[in-house]
Amino acid sequence: MNSKRRQILKAAAAAAAIPAAASIPTEASAQQKPAKKVHYKDGKKPERKPGTPPPMFNGAVSYGNLLFIAGKGAHYKGDEIEKELVNAGSSMDKVLKCNVYLADGKDYQAMNEVFRGRFGEEPPVRTTIAAAWVPGDSLVEIDVIAYI
Repeated sequence: MNSKRRQILKAAAAAAAIPAAASIPTEASAQQKPAKKVHYKDGKKPERKPGTPPPMFNGAVSYGNLLFIAGKGAHYKGDEIEKELVNAGSSMDKVLKCNVYLADGKDYQAMNEVFRGRFGEEPPVRTTIAAAWVPGDSLVEIDVIAYI
């Protein structure tokens, strides 16, 4: 990565940072702090063989009543996002934010046709981009933030 690009990224990260004083928990807030919870597909943490490195990421994690679902490509049968939401105690109409990554921007209109109505009468906030690469053989990958 060139140094100018790195400087821009560092400046953006610094601008988005919370002031240090605001992040110091008080005794009262520390007692009410929500907990992070990983939601596993079958309800229990998969066993790992000794010496096996931890997974790269989790598919669904909640913090308090916020639920974060990792990107799901369209290379699964059924609606993996909905399955993950329901497994964690949420639903499609509780999605607050949706990020859509298209392998080709030409699929934008077709994606809109499939997207419309899937998240209830009041759809979530959405960002859609054409990505240089989408994992697997998917044409699209979607991640969401919902509430429980």
